[in-house]
Parts: sequence; structure tokens; C-alpha cells
Amino acid sequence: MKKWLIIGILIIVVFGGGAFYVIKSKAQTQTNNVTMRTDAVRQGDLQVNVSGSGAIDAIDSKDLMTSTNSTIDQIKVSLNQQVNKGEKLITFADGSDPITAPFSGVVSSLPVAVGDQVNRGTVVAHITNNNNLETKIDVDELDITKVKVGQKVSIKLNADPDGIYTGKVTSIANEGTVNNGVSTFSVTVLLDQVKNAKVGMTTESTINVETKKNVLYVPIEAVHTQNNKKFVYVLTGSNNPNNTSPEKREVTTGSSTDSYVEIKSGLQVGDQVILPQIQSSTNSFRFGFGGGGGGGRMMFGGKGNGLQHRGMSKNGGGN
Repeated sequence: MKKWLIIGILIIVVFGGGAFYVIKSKAQTQTNNVTMRTDAVRQGDLQVNVSGSGAIDAIDSKDLMTSTNSTIDQIKVSLNQQVNKGEKLITFADGSDPITAPFSGVVSSLPVAVGDQVNRGTVVAHITNNNNLETKIDVDELDITKVKVGQKVSIKLNADPDGIYTGKVTSIANEGTVNNGVSTFSVTVLLDQVKNAKVGMTTESTINVETKKNVLYVPIEAVHTQNNKKFVYVLTGSNNPNNTSPEKREVTTGSSTDSYVEIKSGLQVGDQVILPQIQSSTNSFRFGFGGGGGGGRMMFGGKGNGLQHRGMSKNGGGN
């Protein structure tokens, strides 16, 4: 009986060890199942934009208030009526100066009625010019120096996604607002046309702050930073990524967008730059752009070379 028991235990150990070997081999296969990601160095125009969200507001919008204590005699307009500049809106029983429109627009509020007794400073109407609209966006302090008065703006209305709206920068705040350690500056954009735009609608504005003509550029994720120097990994030799070695090449960068960065030196058109690898296996390494540009390990051709990657920030700028 003991002999058969010992044989049984040995069989379990042998098969258990075999199962462990199979599982381990499978996990190793998953870990090494990495697909090389590359992109070619391109040449063309690189449009540098600054974006932000906001809401539409009227440039001309004003509460109209009484200047004396009096009784309302006549209300010559109705709610939502279009009026012209200088037109009489409300008169008073004691002959006080009437309320007139300070500019052409729509009577958007009329909270009083004939016979009401009102005190000095009471709001009796509100007028809005819906033909002269603007939107304000908050721009990060790292981008604000690129924004200039007069720059063209592309505007998207969330309520009218198919509409094409344009505008221009009319003013830039001199003082920023700090929130959670991040400073932003308010930028005012005047809409060129109003069409379906209405006060209160939310917007997404994109300011074209710079257009670099005929420059080399690569995906921003291809650029790494080490010891305050920027570099990329380039495929050399064979066109088969699995039979070639990456070459570390220092580069000089220029302007950047959310997706691409200008290359001033170090690369040529057509060079194949290596991008950070992405692997779905739960047993594989994980790569990511951590806060502050922290990186992870990359593998080339399915073999881990332990090359440390650091992501370049949106505003990497030139060296």
C-alpha cells in the first residue's frame, strides 16, 4: 500500500511540474508577443493650435435701471421685442426721464408692469444685442504667450456640431487665475457670424497660433527625454522590424501640437522612428505616460532591451 501511495505522489509531482512548465511557457509566449510600432518622419506644414472651451455671451448686454423714485406710466415695448438705439421703452408718471435703449437689441427681460411704483436703482428691463457675440476660453500659462490679438479662431458649437463658425482673438487677460496649482488666462474671441448661435451655448474654440511651413515632424510619443536631451529610436538596416536593432539618435525639436513635434535636426524624411509599444497581455509589461512624464519599459522585436522611455510634454519646445 505504501509503495502505491509513493508512486501516486510521484505521478502528481511529475504532472504538476509539467503543468507548471506549460503554464510558465504560455505566459512567456504572451509576454514576448509584442508588435513593433513605427512611423515615418514626414515633411509638410505643421499647424500649432491652442484650444479651450467656453460659452457664448453678448458683448452688448445691459440691465436698465430707474434714476428716481416714481410710478411706471407706460411700457412701450414687449418681451423679446427688437428695439433700436435711443428708442423709448418705459415712461414715468412724474415726467422723469424715460428709459431708452442704449443700443439696438432685444428686450430680454421686462419684470415690471404699468402702475408699479419703483425706487431709484430698480432694474426695469434688460436689453441684449444678439448680433454681436463672443466666447471666452481659459488658456494654460504655458500656451498664453503664443496667443495674440487678431489671430483667427475656429469655433465649434456643441448645439450645432455641423455648423462652421469662425472668429478672432480680441483681448487677452493680463492676470491669470490659479486653480489647483495651474494658472490660466482668459482669452476673448469675437464671432464673425452668429447664424444659429445663441447666448449661453457652449463652445470649443481652436486658435491657430502658428503654422510651420515645410518642416519635418514625427508623432510626439516618439520623442524621449534623458538628461535634458531629446532623442528617438530609429530602425536601421533591414526593413523587417524583427530583424533590426534600434538606433538611439539625438534630435533637436521645435514647435509641437497635441500629436506631432517638429524635428529641426537629427532625422531625415522617411526615417522609421519607433513608437512606445502597447501589449494587451495581463502578464506583460505596462507602458504609460505618468504624471510629470514618467515612463515605462519598452521592448523591440519581442525582446526586452530595458530602454527607459520618457514622454515629451505638449509644450516641449525647441532645444
